[in-house]
Amino acid sequence: MKNILVPIGASDNAVSNLQYAIDLAQEVDAYVYVISVFQEFSKVGGLSKVNTILKEDSENRLEEVLSKVNKRDVTVISHPIKGSVVETINRFNKHVPVDLMVLSPRSNSIREEVYLGNTSGKIMKQTNIPILIVPEGATFEQPKTILMAFKNGEFKDKKMLEALKKFATNFGTEINLLHVETPESTEEMKKVSNKLTKLQASYTKTQNATTFQAVLEHFQSHNPDMLCVVRRKRGFFKKLWEKNVVLKKEFHTSKPLLVLRVQE
Repeated sequence: MKNILVPIGASDNAVSNLQYAIDLAQEVDAYVYVISVFQEFSKVGGLSKVNTILKEDSENRLEEVLSKVNKRDVTVISHPIKGSVVETINRFNKHVPVDLMVLSPRSNSIREEVYLGNTSGKIMKQTNIPILIVPEGATFEQPKTILMAFKNGEFKDKKMLEALKKFATNFGTEINLLHVETPESTEEMKKVSNKLTKLQASYTKTQNATTFQAVLEHFQSHNPDMLCVVRRKRGFFKKLWEKNVVLKKEFHTSKPLLVLRVQE
């Protein structure tokens, strides 16, 4: 894990979120890239001054957040970047391969009933980078256990499990597998890839209507330090493919949530 990306939005949680990423980076010897995205208007109609102001605001936002964190001995590189959030992240990832993106659940939303806000939801849906969603105000602690919930045990692409493997190798984290069999499960989905079984400390198979229901049922008994799910179009965040915002009544967790990349 060499490159950690932290997009900075307007959230009051930006400082604690960045500090979490820096503390994690210190443990794994990674660089932290901090970006603040601003949208340029067309220069037609004398809007160039507006664009200058937007860029300055973005730079000031970065300076404000960076002034409030302890960089420790981590290399932290900040950039204001123009464009849409998703397009900017995807473009950045082509130039600097991102191993993990650290996000706040709500980058802009102040609605208390929201778990995953519109911007964070968009980033989750429209990028293919491992994401760690950090609870608001959380401080980094080495995870002793991770509960990984999945429906499809097929992991042909070893890149899918890289982020999970990094936690296991860097921190000695125990990976407890929760394999969920649903009415939609096929025989292929019921098999578990050797790439995953090599990481497991324990394996539980359960029958539930959805992966989410299985997590609700088994979360307390495992009491993990981190929850891990897989980004599949028909997976844990099935609702996310229909909309960006996820309400707390639909799903929320007080633990960090690691969302793995989808198989290419």
